[in-house]
Amino acid sequence: MVLMALDHTRDYFHIGANLDNPLNLETTTPLLFFTRWITHFCAPVFVFLSGTSIYLQSLRKSKKELGMFLIKRGLWLILIEWTIVAFAWTFNPNFNLIPFQVIWAIGISMFLIGLMMLVNMHYKAILFLGLIIVAGHNILDYFEKDFQAIPSFLWDFIHYGSFTPRPISDKISIIIAYPFVPWTGLMMLGYCIGKLFGPEFNSEHRKKILLRLGLSLIALFAILRGINLYGDPMPWEKQDDLLFTFFSFINVWKYPPSLLYMCITIGPSLLLLAYVEGIKNKLSDALVVFGRTAFFYYILHLYTLHFLAMIVYFVRGHEFSYLDPSGKPMQFLFVIPGEGYNLAGVYLVWFLVVIGLYKICQRYDQYKILHREKWWLSYL
Repeated sequence: MVLMALDHTRDYFHIGANLDNPLNLETTTPLLFFTRWITHFCAPVFVFLSGTSIYLQSLRKSKKELGMFLIKRGLWLILIEWTIVAFAWTFNPNFNLIPFQVIWAIGISMFLIGLMMLVNMHYKAILFLGLIIVAGHNILDYFEKDFQAIPSFLWDFIHYGSFTPRPISDKISIIIAYPFVPWTGLMMLGYCIGKLFGPEFNSEHRKKILLRLGLSLIALFAILRGINLYGDPMPWEKQDDLLFTFFSFINVWKYPPSLLYMCITIGPSLLLLAYVEGIKNKLSDALVVFGRTAFFYYILHLYTLHFLAMIVYFVRGHEFSYLDPSGKPMQFLFVIPGEGYNLAGVYLVWFLVVIGLYKICQRYDQYKILHREKWWLSYL
């Protein structure tokens, strides 16, 4: 959650954020590349561990009870994505954008896993289907190479994720950034890994399995990436120097999340899970607060960053007359391409925002602990 805020701070405050891709090896710098690449861990780890959380809930809830909760929470997240999150990103009062981004992906995945709970799908069936989706969805890349134009809505919805605005009326467009199928597969695998955190496994046994799985995923990434035949639609290429060749090697596809993208993010994360269990200090206590208030924090940090960007907009002398709410659907009002700060400024804003939100999240976390009887808190 903390790393995620870094990426979104860059979106609003970096001078080149709305002009070029920070992973473009022809124009990026090592620090800019790393600033963007390290945040690749955020979405897949959050989706994966959301699945783990679902499994842990299944230990204390009936499948029917859990299934109904996941269906309702999934639909709630989708509604929030299309309203509160959409406005946070754009500050556009016309509401001319319906985004299909990470909250949508989590919501639809929860909805589908909720249906699996209701039909009492067996653990092994969920594991098998999750493996098939995650390992096999890049087969569709071979069909996508032949596209001569923007893919159909259905293809975009399932796998492609073209970020192309698709008008559904004269004033409203949708943008699909997170096609749901691979994300749902990843959440299903996260659900299955949750078994390691159940009563059948002690800490030492769990650590050994997590280490093996993590190292295996990293090895699979290295092998498949090295042969450049399957697992990612963008092959790596030798660059002018060793560092940028390495960047090309690890620069994998997020939209949709390729097999190799998931291997190189989930693999190291499993290693981290293996080693951080049992660690307790001031830093871990602070990070746990963000983790326990993740959805609340997500909404809050988006509005905070955009509000700060609005302040900077007016401090620079711009006026309301410059704004065009009827313009591009994904336009961030109060953010002008080409204006902004260098990475030092971005990191400073990120640090201040995270520190500033910590106390708010801590108080909300305490409120949740003291009011477990309030059912609606489970949706926030």
